[in-house]
Amino acid sequence: MSLKNPFDLLVGAVTGRPRVVMAAVVVLLAIALVGTSMVSMQTGSDTYIDKDTERGMLLDKYSSTFQSDSIMLIIESDDILNPDILAYTDRLHRDLEDERSVTGVSGIVDLVKQMRGGTLPGSKAEIAMALEGVPAEIVERYVPSNLMTISVITLEPGLSQESQAAVVENFESIVALSNPPPGVEVIVTGNAAFQQQMGEEMGASMGQLILIAMILMVIAVGLLFSHVRYRFLSIAIVASGLVLTFGIMGLVGMQISMVAIAAFPVLIGIGIDYAIQFHSRFDEEARSAPLDQAAKTTISKAGPAVLYAMVATSMGFLAMMISPIPMLRDFGVLCIIGVASCYIMALVLVPTVGILLKYRPKYPPAGEGNGKTHHIEKYNTALGSVATRVAKSAVPVLILCALVAFVGFQLDQEIIINTNEDSFVPQDMPAVIDLNKVSRTMGSTSSLPIYVRGDNVLDAQTIAWMYQFQQYEVTRNDKITGSASIADLLMRYNGGGLPVDNGELKVALAKIPEAEQKRYLSGNSEAIIEFSTIDMENEVAMSMIDDVRRDLSWNPPPPGVTATVTGMGEMFTNLIDEISRSKITMTLLAFGLIFGFLFLVYRKVGRAATPVIPIMMIVGWNGLIMWLLGIDYTPMTAVLGSMSIGVASEYTILIMERVYEERERGLALLPAITQGVGRIGTAITVSGLTTVFGFAALITSSFNMISNFGLVTVITVGFSLIGAIVVMPAILVLVGRLEERKRDTASPPVQG
Repeated sequence: MSLKNPFDLLVGAVTGRPRVVMAAVVVLLAIALVGTSMVSMQTGSDTYIDKDTERGMLLDKYSSTFQSDSIMLIIESDDILNPDILAYTDRLHRDLEDERSVTGVSGIVDLVKQMRGGTLPGSKAEIAMALEGVPAEIVERYVPSNLMTISVITLEPGLSQESQAAVVENFESIVALSNPPPGVEVIVTGNAAFQQQMGEEMGASMGQLILIAMILMVIAVGLLFSHVRYRFLSIAIVASGLVLTFGIMGLVGMQISMVAIAAFPVLIGIGIDYAIQFHSRFDEEARSAPLDQAAKTTISKAGPAVLYAMVATSMGFLAMMISPIPMLRDFGVLCIIGVASCYIMALVLVPTVGILLKYRPKYPPAGEGNGKTHHIEKYNTALGSVATRVAKSAVPVLILCALVAFVGFQLDQEIIINTNEDSFVPQDMPAVIDLNKVSRTMGSTSSLPIYVRGDNVLDAQTIAWMYQFQQYEVTRNDKITGSASIADLLMRYNGGGLPVDNGELKVALAKIPEAEQKRYLSGNSEAIIEFSTIDMENEVAMSMIDDVRRDLSWNPPPPGVTATVTGMGEMFTNLIDEISRSKITMTLLAFGLIFGFLFLVYRKVGRAATPVIPIMMIVGWNGLIMWLLGIDYTPMTAVLGSMSIGVASEYTILIMERVYEERERGLALLPAITQGVGRIGTAITVSGLTTVFGFAALITSSFNMISNFGLVTVITVGFSLIGAIVVMPAILVLVGRLEERKRDTASPPVQG
C-alpha cells in the first residue's frame, strides 16, 4: 500500500470535513495556550557562555567557586554622616547580614565602628575623629560626598540567577520596612539587581514589540491587501502561529533571552508572508473555480512551493546552530519553530475558513465583469512589464548588481564588532543609572582572573610564582590597577613575608580565616589571581588580555601547574573573534544548506542555484548599507547574513516556482517570466511590505541592539524584494536559455 501525498490528505480533510479540521485547530491552540504560561525569561552570562566548551566550563567553574557577586546599597540624604543616619545604616547592615547567602556587609559605618572599638559614635565630632585614622582614599570610596554613601553586600559564590533575584527582592523588602530617617533614600543596585530589572524590561519590551508589530500588520494589510475579501484573516493566522510557537516553547522548557525577543516580530513578518501567499492564491483560484477546487489548487500547488520557501528560510536559521553564542542558537531554533508553525496555520486555515465562510472574491478576473481594471491588476501588469525589460537586459543588470555586492563584501570587513553588553540595554533603565553612579563613585569594578590549577597549588614554589607574576603585571601593565591572591593573604598572616618552605606555609595558612581563604583558594588544587583593571573598550581589553597570555607563556607556573585567563571580561572580548569567524561561516553554511536542499528537490544544479544567486548579492548589499549607516556588528546583527539568506530565499523560490508553473502550461520563456512575475509579484510585494512593517516594530525597541537589528532587517527585506522582482527575472532568462540550448543539443536531428 503506497503512502498518500500529505497535501492530498489535507485536501481531502479540508474539502470533506472543514468543521472537523477547524475543531482540531482550536484544540491544538488551546493546548498551546497552556504552554505559553510556562515560558520564562533568561538573562545573564548563560545567554553568552557555551558551557560545553573548555572556555565555558572554566568560566562556569570560576563563577561557581570564586566569583562573589556584590549588591550595593546607595544611601542618600542631606547629611550622610549624621549620627542618626549612621545608626540607621548600622541597623540596616545587621538586618541584611542575617539574610541567607550573605557573607558580609561593609560600609562607612563599619569603618567608623572599627576605629572606635566596635561602638557607634554619638556626635559628629566623634565621627570626624574616627575618620581621621582612615586613609582619605578609603573614606572617599565609601563617602564620595556628604550627600551619599555606598555599602557593599557580598554574596556567596556560585549563586544561581534565580537565587540572586530572590536575594534582591528580599533586600528591597527589608529596605522598604526599615523606617529610614526623614529625607533618606536607599537604592538596591548591583549586577544582580541589573539582571533582575533587565528581565522585567525584556518581558515588557517583548509584549510591546509584539503589540506594535501586530498594529503595524493591521495597518499594512488594511492598506495593501484590500483587493481580497476577509483581508484581516492573515492577522488572525499569524496570531495563531505565534500562540503555537509560544506554546511549544513553554511545553519543551525553552527560555526567552534578549535576542529571542527579536524573533517574534521576525516571525510576525515572515508568518504574514505565508498567510498572504495562500490567501492570494485562494482568491485567484476562487475567481474562476468552485471553492472546493480553489482549495485543492491552493493546497496542492501553492502548498509545496511555499513549503520549499519555508524550508529554505529554515535552513538560514539552521545555520545559526554553529554559532558559539547560546542565545543565537536559541534564536535560530525559535525561528525554525515559528516559521513552521505559521506555515502550518496558513496552509490549513486559509482554505478551511474560505470554505466555511463560503468565500466570494471581491473582483472577477481581469477583463471580465463590468470591464473595470482593479489597481492590483494594473500593478500586476506593471510588474510583468518590469520583469520583461529586465529579462531583455539580463547581463547588464546582473553586472551592475554584482558590482554593488562586491563593494559591499569588501566594506563588510571594515565594520566594527561590538560585544559591550552595557551598550545593548536601555541607558535610561534605573538599574543602569544606579550602576553608573556606583562606578563613578567607587571606580572600575572590572577584573581579570587567572585560574591556577594543579595537584598542589599550596606549594611554596607555586605561591612564590603567583606573587612574582602579580608584581610583574602590576608594574609593567598600565591597564592593571592592582592584584590579590592567596599569596597576599599568606604574606599578611606570615609577618609580611612569603613562607620560605611548605612547613612555614602550612602554619601561615592555618591562621587565615576560612572565609578569607575561600575567596582565592579551593582545596589544594585550585586558586585564583584576581587582577583589577581600568574600564576599557573591547579592542583595548582584547590587546591587554593577549599581553597577559603572552606573559604566562614565557613565565609559566612551576611544572604540574597551569594558569589560564578567564572571567566575564575575557569572555566578552573573545566574542569579538568568535562573532567575526562565525558570521562568515554561518553565511556560507546557509548558502550550502539552501543549495543542497534545492538540489534534492529539483535534481538540477542550475535550478537549485537560480534562487541562491540573487541572495548572494543581497548579502553584499547588506554589508554596504551597514557600513554607510555606521551600524556595528553585535551578537544580534552577526546572524544577519544567514537570516537574510533564509528570508530572501522565500521570495526568489516563489518567483521561480510560479515561472516554471507557467512554463508547464505551455508558455515560452519570456512570456512565462512576464506572466509568472505579474501573477505572484503582487502577493510578494504585499507580503514583503507587510514583513517590513513587522520588522519595523523592532526599531522601536528600547534595547539598542534590537533596534539596530530592526533597522537593518527592514532594509534587508527591501533588498530581498528587489532581488526577487529585478534580479530573479535576469537569472531566470539566462538559466532558461541555457536549459533550452542543452535540450536542443540533446535532441536528435529531424529526419528528412
